[in-house]
Parts: sequence; C-alpha cells; structure tokens
Amino acid sequence: MSLALTSPVFNPDGAIPKIYTCQGRDISPALAWSGLPDGTKSFALIVDDPDVPDPAAPKREWVHWVLYNIPPGATGLAQSAKVPTGAREGKNDWDRLGYGGPCPPIGRHRYFHKLYALDVVLPDLNEPTKAGLLEAMKGHVLEEAELIGTYQKE
Repeated sequence: MSLALTSPVFNPDGAIPKIYTCQGRDISPALAWSGLPDGTKSFALIVDDPDVPDPAAPKREWVHWVLYNIPPGATGLAQSAKVPTGAREGKNDWDRLGYGGPCPPIGRHRYFHKLYALDVVLPDLNEPTKAGLLEAMKGHVLEEAELIGTYQKE
C-alpha cells in the first residue's frame, strides 16, 4: 500500500470550501493519510500554489504552509490543526508561521498539499522556508503523496 493523502472536506481536484480561505475563517482543512512506508520516522507537509498571480500566466509559487517532524503515528491533521507534539512549523510566504489559506488575486488557483514520509526526525531548522525544508529532506524522502484542491474568489 502506498502513501495516500485525502481530505474529508474536499475531493481531489475539487473546490476547497470558503471557510478554509481568506474569504472565510482562514483555518487549515482536515487532512488524512494512510499507507505508512516502512522506516518512517516523521512526516513533512508543504502546501503551495503554483498559479500566482494568474493561472493563465503564472510567475511563481506561493507557499501557504510548511510543517515538519509530524510524528509517524499521526494519521492526519484535524481542521484548524494545532501543531502535533514534536512537530515544527516553517515560514509561509506571508513571512509567518502556520497556515495561510487560499486567497488568489485572479482566477481559479490550484493548491498542492504534499505529504512526505521521511526516514529521519529532522533537527530544529529554525522556522525554515519551503526551500530550507526541501534541502533538509534531501536523501530522506521514503515516499510522497499529493492532494490538489482549487479555489477562486467569489
């Protein structure tokens, strides 16, 4: 069984409900995973949007959430998740820790939720960016899973 990432609040490639966006309560959606690879010591999660500023002419990715050292016994994160004991957060592109929900300036954007099973517990990376976390994970990713949701402002 391979690593799988799902959400009880949106389907793969489906619309992310407004509550989880800047037009709602801006809280993280519930996520669930299964298929823990042998040797998993921790998980990391990165949520980003590759369609910034406009899906018709994207220029950069926007990072919404960076979370690492999620314990291997975890099978998901609840809505408006508190960081699990032992886990650490990195900085998003608003230059703050924690989740920042979808808030696209124009068009329907895609939001990639990427879960990584790692063969290590990473050291304290001191609030890393996505790039810093990816660098620290090099050579330690056992498997990854992806869930894409979409959102367009009303």
